[in-house]
Amino acid sequence: MKIFIDTAKINEIEEAFSWGIIDGVTTNPTLIKNAIDELKNKGEKIDIETYIKRILEVAKGCPVSLEVIGTDYESMYREGILLYEKFNKIANNVVIKIPINPSLEEDGNFDGLKTICRLSEQGIPVNVTLIMKVEQAILAAKAGAKYVSPFAGRIDDYLRNKIGWKDFKKDEYYPEIGIKFKDETINDEGIVSGVDLVRKIVEVFNKYKFKTEIIAASIRNSRQVREIAETGCHIATIPFYVLKEMLVHYKTSEGMKKFVSDVVPEYKEIFYK
Repeated sequence: MKIFIDTAKINEIEEAFSWGIIDGVTTNPTLIKNAIDELKNKGEKIDIETYIKRILEVAKGCPVSLEVIGTDYESMYREGILLYEKFNKIANNVVIKIPINPSLEEDGNFDGLKTICRLSEQGIPVNVTLIMKVEQAILAAKAGAKYVSPFAGRIDDYLRNKIGWKDFKKDEYYPEIGIKFKDETINDEGIVSGVDLVRKIVEVFNKYKFKTEIIAASIRNSRQVREIAETGCHIATIPFYVLKEMLVHYKTSEGMKKFVSDVVPEYKEIFYK
């Protein structure tokens, strides 16, 4: 499974790439705005175009998703072309993020699919975002998407909210097998968790040999990463704090303390003569 980092903070991207484990970056307008605001609050002067170029340069050789802001076909297509032409020349690694259904109402429209199709036909890689059901992932793959991004954590939030469960932390674990409420497993049209959504998309894509890669997004904790990996998902895009959480275990720390305390002087001299 490939690992993307889900952030727009340059310091986090640089640090994560130095570990040798990162295969790509996902951003969105909110993440970029927050990252730039944080730097400006520290007195650093930087414009958004320069900042995006810095991200692309750090991630050279790895895909970086940049998202449009439009909500109709004409706007999204124009913005997708603009982002690609303006920034792909920096490091040849731009992927355009398009929402599966850009409608601001609950009914929906097909402008997202039209945009995905046209950009893909022109050789521009597209990452389809805000995937919340298997059916949406199928449509995106049929339209030619390079990636689809099911939002695992947001599905877990939605399932909690369905039963009025408000008192939970964002990084709190939600069981892959779901939870029961009044003797019935909470579900969204048969989907019992965010990991379950990813697993079902993987099953469908494998069955029909879709070439579209699946990026598990909205990941909240390290246990969820493990469960995502078990689905056979191609990619997980992971926040910086979750990457750090993946590395830590009490027994590892305990073992290191014992190793260090047990080093005999003769062995230490090998390194520090």
